[in-house]
Amino acid sequence: MSTGGSVDAGLERPAAHPAAPVRPAFPAQPAPGPVDETIKRQQLDRMKRNATGLLVGAVVLFFVTRALESTYPWLGIVRAMAEAGMIGGLADWFAVTALFRRPLGLPIPHTAIIPNKKDNVGRSLGGFVQRNFLSREVIASKLQTLRIAESLARWISEPENSRRIAHHAAQGLAAAATMLRDEDVQGMIDRSVATRVRKTQVAPLLGKLLALVTAGDRHQELLDEAIKLLARGVAQNRGYIREKIGEESPWWVPPVVDDKIHQKVVDGIERTLEEVRDDPAHPLRARFDDVLRDFIVKLDSSPEVIAKAESLKEEVLSADVMQRFSASLWADAKASVVRFAEDPEGTAPGTIERGLTAIGQAALADPALLEKVDRWVTDVALYLIERYQDEAGHLITQTVAAWDPEATSRRIELAIGRDLQYIRINGTIVGGLAGALIYLVSSLF
Repeated sequence: MSTGGSVDAGLERPAAHPAAPVRPAFPAQPAPGPVDETIKRQQLDRMKRNATGLLVGAVVLFFVTRALESTYPWLGIVRAMAEAGMIGGLADWFAVTALFRRPLGLPIPHTAIIPNKKDNVGRSLGGFVQRNFLSREVIASKLQTLRIAESLARWISEPENSRRIAHHAAQGLAAAATMLRDEDVQGMIDRSVATRVRKTQVAPLLGKLLALVTAGDRHQELLDEAIKLLARGVAQNRGYIREKIGEESPWWVPPVVDDKIHQKVVDGIERTLEEVRDDPAHPLRARFDDVLRDFIVKLDSSPEVIAKAESLKEEVLSADVMQRFSASLWADAKASVVRFAEDPEGTAPGTIERGLTAIGQAALADPALLEKVDRWVTDVALYLIERYQDEAGHLITQTVAAWDPEATSRRIELAIGRDLQYIRINGTIVGGLAGALIYLVSSLF
């Protein structure tokens, strides 16, 4: 320890250690900033000067009172106080100095404790943390008081917090999206969709869908809608039907006859549609049921129908429209993510934000769910603690073992050395008071 005082400088000159191994200094911890370290060094030096000055004062007072005691006997108590204060100050200087280095550079046993016992301190610290901070009881008790599920649900239920989460997620996705080649992603979409669709037979799936539709005669409702559309189509296309009849009739048929044929055809179609619409037991409805049921059976069991459906599926997958769809899908998704990542305030709340907010609000309204989440978090934390608490102790031990002994000593001295100087000051003062008390007691008896 070196201070500005001459006595302290002489007393605390560190010994050289030429055989000490060279180790990296504090690789596991960042060094304090130069400004912070300078301030701590100045405060430490100031306290050293104060402690050393008090010790020097006790030494000077002792010699002065010792020289004058024969002339002024009453100075005996002052001399005793100075003597005891000097002894107490020297003892505490030795104790404080012995923590960090060898006093006066002498190879005194059990000195330079921190540099020499650094590895033992690391092992003890690792075991202490492992037993007292990473125990199952401590972690479980702390987690129960935190109420993590409720805090998290309350936090994400706030729109600004859910928006922040969505923004960070969008930033990550945008960064990844800009690094990917569009053609690679489009090819991946094409391959993944096409592979999944090709592995699934369309006909049986369509058959199951139609069977679901026909359950409870729901297909008759579809037939009613189809009749309405067909009737509306006939009414809106009377002129077109008349033209087609005229085109198909021989040239020698009079237009009046074409008009009659047109009127008969349109009236017949409209009358038939009305009858089917108004009569639930109409024969055409029964035929529609039979045809639909037969088609459902063929979709599930007819090799010819299944083959035709697969052939149609391949044509759709091979069409250019599918490639354009995958390209537009990726382009739109990428543009939306990048736009939201660049300007989250300029877009309306999205699905992710609304979903997060809704999840948080729903969780807050369900105490049983919150309790389940808390139990799950506790179980996971306890599993990890039990699984890795030994590794945590080993990490502390290995980290401390990798520190340079001299650097470790300097850092610890900067951290607690200023407070340790109060030990020296207290030792001098308390020693002096104890010496005066002893002197008075001895004088009385």
